[in-house]
Amino acid sequence: MLDIVGKRSWYFLFSFLIIVPGIISMMIPPGWVTLDSGLRPGIDFTSGAVFNVTFRADVDEADIQERMTELGHPEALVQQVGANNYFIRTDVLEEAQPGGLSEREIIERDLEKFLGLERERVEFDSVSPIVASETVRIAFYALAAASVFILLYVWYAFRRVPKAYRYGVSAVLALVHDVLVILGVFSILGRVIGFEVNSMFIVGLLIVAGYSVNDTIVVFDRIRENVSRHPDRDLGGLVNLSIMESMGRSLNTSLTTLFVLIAMLLIGGPSIRELLLVLAIGAVAGTYSSIFIASQFLVMWDRGEIRRLGRPAAAVSSLLNLLGK
Repeated sequence: MLDIVGKRSWYFLFSFLIIVPGIISMMIPPGWVTLDSGLRPGIDFTSGAVFNVTFRADVDEADIQERMTELGHPEALVQQVGANNYFIRTDVLEEAQPGGLSEREIIERDLEKFLGLERERVEFDSVSPIVASETVRIAFYALAAASVFILLYVWYAFRRVPKAYRYGVSAVLALVHDVLVILGVFSILGRVIGFEVNSMFIVGLLIVAGYSVNDTIVVFDRIRENVSRHPDRDLGGLVNLSIMESMGRSLNTSLTTLFVLIAMLLIGGPSIRELLLVLAIGAVAGTYSSIFIASQFLVMWDRGEIRRLGRPAAAVSSLLNLLGK
C-alpha cells in the first residue's frame, strides 16, 4: 500500500508553489511588469456598460478602439471574442436628454455608420455604481456564510468522532485552498489575456465550495468508519488506509465531471466561459485538496505538527525532517 500520509509535506509544498504565484499576481499593482491588474473585476463589480457586437466584415480591433476614443470614451476596453464579434466595455453611459439621444444610441449609430455594425446582433448591459458595490458586498457575505455553514455542518456530521471540530476546520481549510487556487489562476489570466471576474464567477466559487466539501466528506466518512473500527490504531495509518479505499471513487467522479466541463468549454459560448473554467479548476483542486490537504491536516494536527509550524525555526526543521522521509 502506498504511503501517502508519509509524503504529506510534499503536497503542502506543491500547493504552496501553485498558490503563491497567484497571490503575488493579485498583490502586484497594475502596470508593474504585467499587462494590467490581476483579478480584473467585471461590470458586475465595477459599474459600467458593455456592448457585445458583431460586424458584417473583418474589423480591426484598433479601429474600434480609435472610434470609441473619438466618441469620448478613451477608457473603452475592446476585445475580440469570436469571428467578427467584439466585446466593448465603457464607463457608465449618460441617459438621453429631452429631445436628444442617449450615449448608447449615439455609439451604436456611429459604429453602424463607420464600421458596418449588424444592429440586430447588438447585446447591451449596464450596471450602476450602487448595484456594483452591493454585488461585491453580497458576494463576500455569501462566501463567508458558506464557509461558516460548512464548518458547522461537518462538525455536527462527525460529532461522534473524537475532536470532531478538527474535521470541520480541515474541510474549511481545504475550501480556502481551492478558492486561493482559483483566484490565483484568474488573476494570472486577467493579466495575460484580460479575463474578468463577474457574478458568474461567484456562482462558480459557491458551486466549487459544495463540490469540494462533498469530496472531502467522502474521504472523512471513510476515516470515521476506520477510526470507529480501530480506535487504538495510529490516525496516520487509518487516514492512509481510508484514502486508498476512497481514492478510486473520488478520481472517477472528478474525471467524469471534468470531461463534461471541458466539452462544454469547447462548444459553449463566451457568456458561460468563466463559470465553466471556475468549475473545471475547482474540480481538480477540490479532489486534490480532499485527499492531499484536508486529510493530511488532520494527521498533522493529531501529531502536534501544527504547533511546531507556528515557530519559524521549528517549522523549517520540521519541514526538512518531513521532506527527508
